[in-house]
Amino acid sequence: MKSVRNLGLENSIFNQYISELRNVDVQGDRMRFRRNLERLGQIFAYEISKTFQYKPVEVTTPLGTKTMYLMEEQPILATILRAGLPMHQGMLDIFDHADNAFISAFRKHYVDGTFDIQIDYMSSPEMENRILIICDPMLATGQSMICTYNEIMAMGAPKYFHVVSAIASTQGVQYLQDNLPDTNCTIWLGAVDDELTAQSYIVPGLGDAGDLAYGSKTDSII
Repeated sequence: MKSVRNLGLENSIFNQYISELRNVDVQGDRMRFRRNLERLGQIFAYEISKTFQYKPVEVTTPLGTKTMYLMEEQPILATILRAGLPMHQGMLDIFDHADNAFISAFRKHYVDGTFDIQIDYMSSPEMENRILIICDPMLATGQSMICTYNEIMAMGAPKYFHVVSAIASTQGVQYLQDNLPDTNCTIWLGAVDDELTAQSYIVPGLGDAGDLAYGSKTDSII
């Protein structure tokens, strides 16, 4: 079974940022909403960094040398546009030498209320045998993440895959458990909520993260 780390189960400042993301009295401040997502990204990145391999490096100071243990390799940071951008920036604040990838995945809605996940753009470095960290603040059905994963695998297989979400549904986590590899994947979460509406919104969740960060949008319906 894949490793799942829920940082919200630990008592820390992390949960204050999750609480403010959920709070309707705080959500009206878009800058604060984006900043809290960035903070989560920073914390997730720090925790993920503990899983990496490190090597000794001699560092020269003005007065001598010191052996420090530094990461053997830099990860690739990926996100799903547009809601994932603030968390991505937070992770990039920590992994400031990382390569980056951006994926445009969206829900194409139909008049009968159903939708498909479509990917129409991807910009990335070579993925083969790299450590990949992909963030998306909301993990609802999990379909967007799996579509993105399949698109990535078609371009080259990472050696390790970290999935990061601020808030997930129980159903979404199970969908990832069923569709991601068992041996080289970790799912990192801030909170897990039980309910998913017919429109695939997490309850209590926090609403539409992209709209709260960047303003409302018009979804195309066919």
